[in-house]
Amino acid sequence: MTKVKTPMTPEDFIRIQSEAAKKNGGKTPKNSFIARAQRVIDKKSNNKII
Repeated sequence: MTKVKTPMTPEDFIRIQSEAAKKNGGKTPKNSFIARAQRVIDKKSNNKII
């Protein structure tokens, strides 16, 4: 069975970040999945030509 990769949408990111923050007193843990996802999003947005 092959897995199809689906890109994370901004709505997905917001939902996941919100849940992580709720579980951690309003903060996102440094090495959590959502922190890594944020770094990837930041890198991609910095590489775009505006």
